[in-house]
Amino acid sequence: MKWLLLLTALSVSAVAAWYSIAGLAAIFAAAAIPVIIMGGVLETGKLVAVTYLHRFWHEAPKLLRAYLTFAVAFLMFITSMGIFGFLSKAHIEQGITGGDNSVQITRLDSRIGREQRAIRDAEQVIGQLDQAVQVLIDNDRIRGRSGSISTRANQKPERDQLALVIRNAEKAIDSLEEEKLVLSKDQILIEAEVGPIKYIAELIYGETSRTVLEDAVRWVIILLVIVFDPLAVALLIAWNDIVNRERKKEPQHTSHEGINIEIPTDDMEQLPDGTWRKKKKKTGAQ
Repeated sequence: MKWLLLLTALSVSAVAAWYSIAGLAAIFAAAAIPVIIMGGVLETGKLVAVTYLHRFWHEAPKLLRAYLTFAVAFLMFITSMGIFGFLSKAHIEQGITGGDNSVQITRLDSRIGREQRAIRDAEQVIGQLDQAVQVLIDNDRIRGRSGSISTRANQKPERDQLALVIRNAEKAIDSLEEEKLVLSKDQILIEAEVGPIKYIAELIYGETSRTVLEDAVRWVIILLVIVFDPLAVALLIAWNDIVNRERKKEPQHTSHEGINIEIPTDDMEQLPDGTWRKKKKKTGAQ
């Protein structure tokens, strides 16, 4: 258990340090290498300070103890902020890379709507032209300059123009629909990527607007930050605690005029001849 605690503490601390240093390097991109060196040294110093405080809390001078406690707490805060910056940067980059096609799809829908209105207007005009011809037919005015046949012939250029408007609008709609289909497929993939956070947003806020999704992501990052570095420090303290307990259980030796004297511990018993030995463990049968 002791070595498992130590390995876990160092692993969590190393990952937290890496995320934190990467986040700080992104914030101070102009001096990335110095920031990486500084962050690594500070993380090492933090772990050493935690170990020192736990083992020599009562022996350490009060001023040194107070400063190291403040330094550890402040370094934990800095590490947490670095992790927050790293995860926030990753989320922003995902949004930039994946993008959000909803705006483009909305624009395409608007263009499709305009083309559809153009078709409806042209069809309405054609209907009015048909109605004018039908009125002449109903009044039995078929032939002659003002008859239905002549009127329809006079309408031909306008009808051809309206038919051209309809054909162009239909072609434009087909092209826009194909473009919208591609964007819609991409949007489905994007929504699949944010599916888990979308469900979290629905659970907390009851809706999934863009702002709500960003708030949900921010809270997830904050929860990760709260538990990340403090967990590493707590595990390191737990390891030190186990080491101290084991040291207390071990028999201590001292010397007096060249003679080694064994100081008994709680798990030892004195024999009739004055010597000491470890207590025998009681079996279940006893």
